[in-house]
Amino acid sequence: MIRRLQAVALDCSDPVGLAEFYARMLGGQVVADPQEPNWVEVHGFEGTPLAFQRVQDHRPPQWPRGERPQQMHLDFDVDDLDAEEKRVLELGATVLERTDQLRPGANWRVYADPAGHPFCLCRH
Repeated sequence: MIRRLQAVALDCSDPVGLAEFYARMLGGQVVADPQEPNWVEVHGFEGTPLAFQRVQDHRPPQWPRGERPQQMHLDFDVDDLDAEEKRVLELGATVLERTDQLRPGANWRVYADPAGHPFCLCRH
């Protein structure tokens, strides 16, 4: 029987750099094992830990469609969408779509992390 989700792992070219982005975003800590330089995790925040693994020639997904589709994305609950957008942009994210401004009733916006993976901030 599967008991729980252990981690969500994202491919990237710079696991430490991407882990640092998410650790600052989520208030977590980077956990790295010097014996495993191609695998870094972020722990210490509410939710499932995130892991980052080095992949040679990583090519980020394209939003919303393209040769390399998103394949997966992360959703994060926030209380203040504008304030959290400002914060993630300062940390190095980029806006992909301000969905709440394009679709009446939508309560989320789409961003890319520094490695190009899409994630959403969702008004709680």
